[in-house]
Amino acid sequence: MTSSPPTEVTEPIDGSGDPADTTAAVGKGGTELVGRSPGQLMWRRFKRDRSGVISAWVVLFFFAIAALAPVIAKLYGKNPYTLYGQDNPNLLNEFGYPIAPNGGISSQFWFGIEPGLGRDVFTQLLYGIRTSLAISVAVTITVTATAILLGIAAGYLGGKPDYFIGRVTDLLMAFPSQLFFVASMPVVVAIFVDPADETPTYLRVIALIAVQWFLGWMGLARLLRGQVLTLREREFIEAARVTGASPWRIIRRELLPNLVTPILVQATLMLPGFVTAEAGLSFLGVGLVEPTPDWGRMFATGGEIYQNDLTYMFFPGVAMVIFIVAFNLLGDSVRDAFDPKTAR
Repeated sequence: MTSSPPTEVTEPIDGSGDPADTTAAVGKGGTELVGRSPGQLMWRRFKRDRSGVISAWVVLFFFAIAALAPVIAKLYGKNPYTLYGQDNPNLLNEFGYPIAPNGGISSQFWFGIEPGLGRDVFTQLLYGIRTSLAISVAVTITVTATAILLGIAAGYLGGKPDYFIGRVTDLLMAFPSQLFFVASMPVVVAIFVDPADETPTYLRVIALIAVQWFLGWMGLARLLRGQVLTLREREFIEAARVTGASPWRIIRRELLPNLVTPILVQATLMLPGFVTAEAGLSFLGVGLVEPTPDWGRMFATGGEIYQNDLTYMFFPGVAMVIFIVAFNLLGDSVRDAFDPKTAR
């Protein structure tokens, strides 16, 4: 009697060439082959993307120095508020520019000193990155949450809610965002503080978050609405309705897991845009002001003195370029890892 050959199951292959997600299969010798989950497949594809991995480390480095800015400044022995150039007459000349070459770079001041006030550039940059990233992360979270709420509601409920949310989205997308940011910041601040009084820093931060949130959620909301319109007619949604699942359960257990990819990818691509927007507002004088350290405010100072001290602009400019490029490359890599059909 001849024995039947051992059962061998070949796992299906998705568009990336990786084994698709399977529960279990029986291979030669009776060994169990466990399939990979979509998250494991995404992580495997992401690790093979060298530019994505390098960009992720660069982004993590920026977030780490932002979180540890007070610790680094304490070990460095300086802070971003002390006027070192005013306290030591040997640091600045009669015109307020560093006496030492290259913007005053030395073993005492690693990135030099600020012309005029004589503050330490290194700690100014550390705290400036911390401020800009904190505001941008808060804006990204609020924008993403609003887009999820309105986009899913419009796509799943349809009818009048979809019509109303769609018209509001169309109206807000007609606003010129940059001009609106510049024009509305003083108005928002003046609502709570008399123009003759000094505006608290926390209020300016809240105003920056609110203004960018107001015109930041529409693109992601429209994207999610389109995804939900497609998903709500699928068989697994109909099956959930037949079993008596409530709309909230369907949204939470069926729709949201299938929307993780566009949400994560778009949030990754939005954050660097909010960083540059916040820096631009501070550069134009309607964002954060003295003495709060900020990336944009450093650019504003550098724009005033670049003809006599180009070094001051070098370090914040290079840091901004590296961060934006790394985050954009990270967003592209995350998108390609989730959807290999879009691979560059």
